[in-house]
Amino acid sequence: MMFFLKSPSMKNMVILLILVVLFGISSLKVDCKVLDSCSSDNNCGNRYWCSSCPAGFSGSRCVRSATTNQFQLINNSLPFNKYAYLTTHNSYAIEGEPSHTGVPRVTFNNQEDTVTQQLNNGVRALMLDTYDFDNDVWLCHSTGGKCYDITAFEPAIDTMREIEAFLSANPSEIVTLILEDYVSAPNGLTKVFNESGLMKYWFPLSSMPQNGQNWPLVSDMVAKNHRLIVFTSIKSKQETEGIAYQWNFMVENQYGDGGMNAGQCSNRAESSALNDETKALILVNYFPSMPNKYGACVDNSDELLNMLKTCYGSAGNRWANFVAVDYYKRSDGGGSFQADDMLNGRLLCGCDDVHACAKGSTFGACTSP
Repeated sequence: MMFFLKSPSMKNMVILLILVVLFGISSLKVDCKVLDSCSSDNNCGNRYWCSSCPAGFSGSRCVRSATTNQFQLINNSLPFNKYAYLTTHNSYAIEGEPSHTGVPRVTFNNQEDTVTQQLNNGVRALMLDTYDFDNDVWLCHSTGGKCYDITAFEPAIDTMREIEAFLSANPSEIVTLILEDYVSAPNGLTKVFNESGLMKYWFPLSSMPQNGQNWPLVSDMVAKNHRLIVFTSIKSKQETEGIAYQWNFMVENQYGDGGMNAGQCSNRAESSALNDETKALILVNYFPSMPNKYGACVDNSDELLNMLKTCYGSAGNRWANFVAVDYYKRSDGGGSFQADDMLNGRLLCGCDDVHACAKGSTFGACTSP
């Protein structure tokens, strides 16, 4: 039997009911809290996603998917080394990335999001492995410093263009690149940076501080458009291409399984001791030697926070500036984003969470986040 609404008042009432229902559905996203139950991302609010973590909670729940912008929350008038930045390990090794060589890839992944998505979610440092391959510079996994068809991800220029597009669209943001560099072609990296348009954002080597002094103010870096910091693992390129040699400016803990022993935080072989105060930047790695997508939710949670505290002591009571993880969105709640909030809270005001830092307050004056 068909039913017709002949009365205008009845039609208006039905329309009103539909609007109420629709508003109710959309409001679910606004009221989402960490660890609320969910069946899809649509049940979770902005800056959350619906995920599972069998070792941490039952079913699927809303967990964080984006960082806090510490500059908007506090200010950008401190030196660059007085803030913390979420970092993705092997940022280019993305699940689902199609083959660019015509040969199916046979290697492991470390992330799920594109580089653009990582940056949009607040990642501010990318760890990239660069190689000579196919008469170009590629991002690749390898053995023995060589890239192969089955381990190659994509030409480096593609990722660099994503980074350029992000910096162009976000004129107050700064991105750091940490290159595990196997490129031997003369000026190979310089060519990629030139062709991608990234040189206009280049932070000059001459402005990098020596002997552990403070970096320039973030506000000054933005004003000068010095918004791309690049480090290489090849010492000679500081002389030949003007690319900063990482170990002249940064200390770093052991990566892989060796860096995941509770209560221990030692430097990797290439780095000077973590408590070497002639290096103003500190990077803490926390990821296994073989990526574990489903174990990452536990790795990126309380265990990560505990390691950051351990490394604080090992670094001479200095908090990390960069925290590098696999599968950066995987957690049992706040994850790597909460770790970043903790680091910025400690660096900026001495509090356990950057949200507890009151604007204009003295160091150590904490409010409830």
